[in-house]
Amino acid sequence: MENQEQLFTISIYTENNIGLLNRISAIFQRRHVNIESINGSASEIEEVSKWTILVNITEENMKKIIGQIEKQVEVIKAYYHSDDETIYQESCLFKIESDLLFEEPQIQNIIKESNARIVTVNKEFFVLEKSGRRSEVDLLYRELSAHGILQFNRSGRIAVTKEPMEISKMLEALNS
Repeated sequence: MENQEQLFTISIYTENNIGLLNRISAIFQRRHVNIESINGSASEIEEVSKWTILVNITEENMKKIIGQIEKQVEVIKAYYHSDDETIYQESCLFKIESDLLFEEPQIQNIIKESNARIVTVNKEFFVLEKSGRRSEVDLLYRELSAHGILQFNRSGRIAVTKEPMEISKMLEALNS
């Protein structure tokens, strides 16, 4: 079981530095690990960014990669979490012809049942937003595809940990 691949969510805290994404992805590339999704955003700490990376890998290789990231990239801290330790979502947007919203009763039922949200409507199209697990986004995509999708865009996984992370305390200690 130890060498079996599993899905990990990685949280990397860093200051904003040019070329950071390239250096992080190069570490995965050298180990022949495919990044399933990567998201960067501001974190809960001022002037610190958080990268969320999703990979399918063995825990042994994950430990090695985290060690390399912390040595070779200017990071404050890198963590990895199993699916059991995170709460995660994906988000997506669908652009669909407006006529379908008003002429196809099934479309309104699909929207309601999926807990999706209409973001905007005009004469030509409407935009639908859905956040949820990957399987929920996939199901909505399949249902709407039968009626026609003009555009589709999806984020990768974004995640928070169930347990508090010690990053705030670590930064306070570094600044003291």
